[in-house]
Amino acid sequence: MNGFFETLAEQRWDDHRYYHHSRINQSLHLVSAISFLVTYVLLFTHPVVAALFGWTFAMCIRQVGHFFFEPKGYDEANQATHEYKEKVKVGYNLRRKVILHAVWALTPVILYFEPTLFGIFKQPYTNLSGFLQHLARLWIALAAGALLFRTVHLFFLRDVKTGLVWFTKILTDPFHDIWLYHKAPLYLLRGELVEPTHQQAA
Repeated sequence: MNGFFETLAEQRWDDHRYYHHSRINQSLHLVSAISFLVTYVLLFTHPVVAALFGWTFAMCIRQVGHFFFEPKGYDEANQATHEYKEKVKVGYNLRRKVILHAVWALTPVILYFEPTLFGIFKQPYTNLSGFLQHLARLWIALAAGALLFRTVHLFFLRDVKTGLVWFTKILTDPFHDIWLYHKAPLYLLRGELVEPTHQQAA
């Protein structure tokens, strides 16, 4: 545990200062964070609903802010290019997110044409309910797989502590985002589109 929480704070700070300049993005993260907490609860009671809601709403609305509202030019506040930030991003940078979401979007298409998904499911779905149950299981597996894959990947790219810290960060991000961005909608209503420190530097 030596330095674990310091590394966690560093990863959270880098994530905020590099990728959360926009008040719109911060507000969307707040909505997403609340939605993910709902997803966490639903996983224990209604896993199918949790998977469908988590991926189609909580995850998508989270990424909309990154792709459409965050500046992609030179970051004067942090003296860093977009390319540099993408390179040093510990978790899923924008390029890796595109790949992950492409797999997510293709999953229901493949399942539609392969009802057992090449034998993964013993019984093919026969109606919409069965299709959604199969799809939910695949999306839960995709989420878990993406999280574990990048965690283990970081074991080799960096070290075990970095991977475990990132794993912890991802699971606790909804709680942290609510604390960090709970005032973002208020600032947005006041006409503040960019966090002042970033706005002043630009």
